[in-house]
This record gives sequence, C-alpha cells and structure tokens, in this order.
Amino acid sequence: MNDTAAASLPLRENACTIERVARFEHQVTGVTVSEDGRIFVNFPRWTEDAPVSVAELLAGGEVKPYPDEEWNAWRNARKDELSPGEHWVCVQSVVADGRGSLWVLDPAAPAQSHVVSGGPKLVQVDLTSDKPVRTIAFDEDTAPQGSYLNDVRFSPDGAWAYITDSGVKGALVVVELASGRAVRVLDGDPSTQMKKGLDVKADGAVLRRPDGRGVEFSADGIELSGDGAWLYWQAIKGDILYRIATSVLQGAGMRGEDVGASVEDYGHNGVNDGLLIARGTERMLLTAVEHDAIRMRDLARGPQAPLVTLVQDARLRWPDTFSQGPDGSVYVTTSHIQDSAFFKPDAPGALPTELWKLRPAE
Repeated sequence: MNDTAAASLPLRENACTIERVARFEHQVTGVTVSEDGRIFVNFPRWTEDAPVSVAELLAGGEVKPYPDEEWNAWRNARKDELSPGEHWVCVQSVVADGRGSLWVLDPAAPAQSHVVSGGPKLVQVDLTSDKPVRTIAFDEDTAPQGSYLNDVRFSPDGAWAYITDSGVKGALVVVELASGRAVRVLDGDPSTQMKKGLDVKADGAVLRRPDGRGVEFSADGIELSGDGAWLYWQAIKGDILYRIATSVLQGAGMRGEDVGASVEDYGHNGVNDGLLIARGTERMLLTAVEHDAIRMRDLARGPQAPLVTLVQDARLRWPDTFSQGPDGSVYVTTSHIQDSAFFKPDAPGALPTELWKLRPAE
C-alpha cells in the first residue's frame, strides 16, 4: 500500500485484510515508522515488569532495546537504584516526527497507577546517532498523580507537541518544543472525560475488572489534520470525536485560559483507541476495539460522516495504535487489553501481542 493507494483507500466495507508483521511475547501498545522505514514499538509496564520498554523491530522480527540497554534498565523492583529521568519507566507511546527524530512519551505510571516522581517526560532521540538529545520533563502541574500521559502528535512545522492524558481526570497537554514549556488544558472538560453510563464491551460482553470497575480511560486517541490546523481526540470510554483549532491551543491555551468553548463535537465515532488521518487525505482510520475492526470516516463530510468497516478480523484483539510508513503502508498494534491480567486475573503478565499491516482486499 503506497502513498497513492493510501490516499485513495476505498471508503467501502471490507476494503482491507491484515498481514501479521511481528508477534511479541509482551504487551505492546505504540508503533511508529520513521521516514527511512525503521519500525519502533514500545511495551508499557502494565501487568508485568517488562524487560524492554522501547525497541526497534529488526528485519527478522527480533526486538532490539532502543536506544540502548541502559535506557531500558529500569525495573519496578529496582526503582530505588536508577534515575527515573534517564530511564524508561512505563512508556506508552513512540512517534517518529519525520524530521530525523524519535520521540518517546513516558507517563511513568506503572500499572497505570502511582506516577513515579521525576519520571514523566518526552524524550527526543536522534535517529542518525541513536542517542537521546533532549528530555522535556513534566512536573506535577502537567502530570499530577492520577495522570497517564497517553499519546502525542507534532505540528507540521515541528514547533508544537500535543498530548492526551487518559488518567482518572482527562486533559490535553500542549508543549512549546523550543522552550519546553508545557501547559495542561481542558483539564476536567467534558470532551476529555470518560462518558458517564457508557460501558466498553469486548467479545459481546461488558468488560469489567474483578472489583467491578469497567474500562476507565479518558482522552486517549489523538490526531492532527494534515495541515496541523485541527487537533482531534476522544476518550476510550467515550464515543464522540472532538476537535479544536490548534491556533486556540497555542494562543489562549498557552496563556492558561479556558478553551472549552472552542471545542467542537465532531460526531459519533463509537468506542475507539487509536486514530490516524491517512497522509494526503481527510480520511480518519479508527481502531474499533469492541468489534475487532478497523473503521474509517471521511472528515471532509463533516460530523455526520458515516463509519465504514475496512476490516473486521478476530485476530484484531484490541487494535491499539496506528502508524503510516513512508511508502503509505498502515500498521496497527493489537494490545489484547481485554485478555490482560487487568480483566482476567489468571492471564499471564507477559501477554503475547502483535503488529499488523493493512493490505488492500483482493
């Protein structure tokens, strides 16, 4: 699937199939593909003290700790021995910016619980030297206890980063990259919160933990329009897509003003995790976690645009994060959240997961 194919991806039912790229022995969430085709993935410390947090996927399917073993040396059991600011504590997202860097978002909250002091950060790794070149540390004003910084997008000019917080009180975080200044916006706004009364299902049944709690993720999926003018997001425990003009975030938002009145309801999305606007289009791909499916909607048709199922496959066990490669190929991870020890106490901590590539149907 090259750029031309992605740009003209048929907006019709069953337009795609999936091909497995890799299988992992640990729970994967994020994936990204650099401009030269290198693939990176990450493994958060949710139900195990994962031995690798960030890795490059090699041609044979092996994972290589990235950028090196030392940055991946953190273990929950060794938390008093290592600096949380210089190690991956609980990485949730990796994003290549197309400008020669890999950015790693670390909410530093193992098991989505206590935030490790000094751990929340956004780290820039130079892909030529494979060395970290910058760390933007987030203080308690940006990443308070109860937060879980989830995913990140970068403006086309490389000046801004936008982050979702899927913790108990959802929010967005806007980062001016030149200065490293970060401001928390829409904190507690209805658009970033879990939707009351909504139950997330898996395999046709409401997904609940042993203590009766359901899926409780606030603002999670995030995406920028191709021109960088609009930021889109939604909560996993939610079914509405929201957007806001990035000019508002860069202006009033960075001044600490309430920007809730500038948020737009952009229509019913259903329950989703990852979002991706295919490069060169206004078509948004969605990971329909309740249906083991990838769906699409044409944003150019407005908030009422219908949802179309591109592929539904039982192997898409909680499709999680998208990335689009330089050739236009679309990748998606399956994090098997419904199969994890969060919801199945007898499940293994080291949960097998996969990376898939979308293929046009024959």
